Amino acid sequence: MSPAISLIVIAVVAMLGVYVSWRAGRIDRLHYRVETTHASLDAALVRRSSVALEFAASGLLDPATSLLLADSAHAARSDGDGRELAGRELAESDLSRTLRTILSQPDFGASLHGREGARELLRELEATAQQVFLARKFYNDAVAVTVAARHRWLVRLLRLAGNAPMPEFFEIDDLVTPAGTDQHGTDMPHLAT
Repeated sequence: MSPAISLIVIAVVAMLGVYVSWRAGRIDRLHYRVETTHASLDAALVRRSSVALEFAASGLLDPATSLLLADSAHAARSDGDGRELAGRELAESDLSRTLRTILSQPDFGASLHGREGARELLRELEATAQQVFLARKFYNDAVAVTVAARHRWLVRLLRLAGNAPMPEFFEIDDLVTPAGTDQHGTDMPHLAT
């Protein structure tokens, strides 16, 4: 083989090696991003269930509603300890539906009017619902990018993802505010002064 052809072959092999190394590093960074956004999502979900438990124990709700909310919040928190996403999705969606049902009760705002701490607790509940919405969006975006990168032929052929499990999307009903109000809880009628 002539020296010129040898140099070309070495250059092509080196460029291919750099590209494969870059691609493997990118897959690794994407998996790290999925893990960090999952941790953020988990923290937001735990915070939401904590605020829901605080709301249930606040004495602002009737005993039956408080018990229902506490049960939903506890189930969401308990299912959060496991690694099974499907069970947690159901429990978190149930908590969202319970909160939405409570907040959409007729005369809900009037029943809380003038009660100490009600306004602050509801604002905190709305803020945690917004955090869950954003954390879930960031997590699912990270999963989508990672899944797309892992489906490339070179990544599959050379098994650049190693033994890392394929990340899963996290889909829940995260709408907490009643129908007819802002999804993110900024203009809820029961909070008006």
